[in-house]
Formats: sequence, structure tokens, C-alpha cells
Amino acid sequence: MKNLLKGFTVKDFVVISIGDFLVALGLFFFLMPNSIAAGGVNGLAMVINNYLPFISIGMLMWIMNIILFIVAFLIIGPSFGAKTIYASFLLSGYIVVLEKIYPVFKPITGDVMLEMIIGIIIQGIGMAIIFNANASTGGTDIIAKILNKFFSFDIGKSLLITDVVVTLFAGITFGIAKGLYALVTVTMNGLLIDKAIESFNALKEVKIISSENEKIKEFIMNELERGTTVYHGEGGFTQKPMEILSTVVSKRQFITLKNYIKTIDKNAFIKVYDVYETFGEGFKNIVG
Repeated sequence: MKNLLKGFTVKDFVVISIGDFLVALGLFFFLMPNSIAAGGVNGLAMVINNYLPFISIGMLMWIMNIILFIVAFLIIGPSFGAKTIYASFLLSGYIVVLEKIYPVFKPITGDVMLEMIIGIIIQGIGMAIIFNANASTGGTDIIAKILNKFFSFDIGKSLLITDVVVTLFAGITFGIAKGLYALVTVTMNGLLIDKAIESFNALKEVKIISSENEKIKEFIMNELERGTTVYHGEGGFTQKPMEILSTVVSKRQFITLKNYIKTIDKNAFIKVYDVYETFGEGFKNIVG
């Protein structure tokens, strides 16, 4: 139990709850009314619900998640942690509540393509928030880990296989067009999640060569409260020794830093790189 709860904070609880809510909104109001079963346990639940309409989609998601988590505990062990368990069951709960509030819900606009795109955007942002909290909504992730363990498939390929199988069932159940919509949704959703996670974690690595390096270094450490590394180099043209400052800051901090450097050394040389993941003191914990 201690390993299961490791790294689960109040902040994670809030962040995952918000991410799950967005996923539920995207699914319930845009994808589910159009029968777009875009992979995952929710997609499989939509397919099964078509044959067993007396069991709600939210309830089917709960049942399948319980079965998958029991199998995961027996085969994989508790390594997926409390975050994934919480995220998966909360998502099912949100869907159940929405089904109670709106028992008969139809497409909002009647334009399948438009609603698919909006659903992908809302769901994708929600999934990115959940993944960024080092959690997932379970379901196909667990199946992917089982395939990885017994058939040595990488997790990415295993996830793709499970989602493609679900979209295949969707095509058989709801028709080829809906199956193709589901396939497009799976692909676009994956791309959006990657881009959203990159945006959440985006930072700037800044390298500075200036005659006022000492002042800049003090500004970075005292005003921006960021660390800095000093590299010792040599000018290729002047052949004189020089110091190169390197730091990692947020986008907002970079603007502040750039404006400060502008006021004390207009001839400073600055190189800026996009950084999408940073671990260590002052940033994300590499363990959690």
C-alpha cells in the first residue's frame, strides 16, 4: 500500500480531477453522442453498450477497470500506483454522473467532423494534464503492459494495437465511417496530447556571453531565483578567455531576463533553446 500511494500529493489529486473532468466532457458531449469509440476502455464500453444498452457506458467502464486492475495486480504488481487507479475510477464516475444528469443526450450540432475535432481538443488537453501528473486513465495502459510483459512489445506499439482493435470493433458495430472517425480521433488525440504536454513543460535554456556576466549571474540567482552554470571558453576570433552563463527559466522569466540584459549590456550575445522537460532542484522531481 505504501508503494501504491508513493508520490500522490494533494496537488496531484486536484490536477488529476481537473484533467479527468475535461476528458469526461470531451467524451460525453462530443464523442459518445456520435458513436466515436476512440480506443481505450471508454471506446470499448461504447461498443459493448450498443449490444447491452441496459448497462450504462460509465458502469461498463467501472466494471472493466475493476477487472483490469485485478488482473494487473496479479500479473504486473502494484507498480502503476494510486494515481492511475484514482484517475481511471474518477473518469468512470464522472461519466456515470453525466449519464444521470443527461440520460438521453444527442449530438449538439449534428456535424460529426466538427464535434469530433472539439471532442479531441477537450479530451486531449485533459489527458495531457493527467499524463503530466504522472498518471493515466488505466484501461488500455494495463493491457499494453501485459502485452509488453508476455510478448515483448514496446508500450507504444502495445497501446497502438489495443486502440486499433477497439476502433476495429467500433467499425463493425457502428459502421465503417464511424470506425474511420474513431481511427482519426486516436491518431489526432495522441499528437495533441504530446504537443500539450510539451507546452505545459516548456522552458527556455539561455546561454549568455556578456561583459556584465557578474551582474547577470546575480540577477538570475537573486531576482529570478534560478541557478546558473558558468562555462569557461575562449573567443575564436579574439582568442581571449571568456565566461558563458547558462540557465533554464520559464518563458516569462526569460522576458524579464532579456529586458534586464538589454539595460546593462546591449552588445550581449544570447542564445535561446526550447526545453520540453527539466528535472532537478527547482524543477520536476525525477523520481515522482
